[in-house]
Amino acid sequence: MFLSLIVFAIGIIGNLSVMCIVWHNYYLKSAWNSILASLAFWDFVVLFFCLPVVIFNELTKTRPLGDASCRIVPYLEVTSLGVTTFSLCALGIDRFHAATSTQPKSRPIEPCQTIFAKLAVIWVGSMILAVPEVLLWQLSQDPSPLTGVLVDSCTMKPSVNLPESIYSLVLTYHDARMWWYFGCYFCLPILFTLACQLITRRIRGPGGKKPEGRGSPKKQHAQRDGQLNCTVVGLAVIYGACTLPENISNIVLAYLSGEVPRSTSDLLGLINHFFLFFKSSVTPVLLLCVCKPLGQAFMDCCCCCCEDCGPDSSTGEGPDSKLSTTEMSSSIFFDKPKGASSILAIGTPC
Repeated sequence: MFLSLIVFAIGIIGNLSVMCIVWHNYYLKSAWNSILASLAFWDFVVLFFCLPVVIFNELTKTRPLGDASCRIVPYLEVTSLGVTTFSLCALGIDRFHAATSTQPKSRPIEPCQTIFAKLAVIWVGSMILAVPEVLLWQLSQDPSPLTGVLVDSCTMKPSVNLPESIYSLVLTYHDARMWWYFGCYFCLPILFTLACQLITRRIRGPGGKKPEGRGSPKKQHAQRDGQLNCTVVGLAVIYGACTLPENISNIVLAYLSGEVPRSTSDLLGLINHFFLFFKSSVTPVLLLCVCKPLGQAFMDCCCCCCEDCGPDSSTGEGPDSKLSTTEMSSSIFFDKPKGASSILAIGTPC
């Protein structure tokens, strides 16, 4: 319970911060940051809806919402994994295009239609691939080995009430789920990110050329590319470290299903849930620490709330100075449109 409260608090605050920063900052509205906000949204959904259900079931041995929770929780968790998988692939492709471009290109503020189209591909694909989870899980009541009282548990077993054609498809998915889960939601994002990073380093050469001149455009683009590459690698490392135990336990239980006690399998399932919740909690912290525009906007918002949005007459600093600092930080990632020097950020933290 203590660990779950810590993970829940950090994850909710961090994911809400990332979503609000991207939504309310004019100069951070881009496909790249929108994908990061999309990750934060699904991590928030997993923590807000799935973590309380899992903890409540662990403490009371009863399942809230009954059979519906047994279907919704796995669906949301697998959808979140799919969003992370396809988002890492999209970010890796972006880094590949940046490395193969002949000249460093700026990141203009993209129209909402373009951003929504890219997010729609990630969301719709992830939600469709997770549909079999709804038909695969169902609620079962088994006597406890210690007390003999019936306890609720979710079992991976297709319902016999399904139509024959759908039942056969779900049964096929059940038999291939272990390797599909391992290949699509673990190997694909990790190998894709690794390949994109290796190709990027290969194209740029060992170490790359360091641009001369402090504050030069080339140096700013080099700093931007370095931060973006660190972001992608960090997301891939956290994702791989948190999903590896579940894949290992799935493979072990598949080949030792007759030798593993029910209590052990339940414990492994709880640990796998915790690693997924831990990933959803740590990811926004990584984004706020590695991405300077997001981190600067978060610190400006915190400082603004502590000072009640009042200007400091002794230092001459106020909301306008914080706004200029955020704009300068975000301009490393996204250039302002022409003729928009007088446009202020819409919905700034203050």
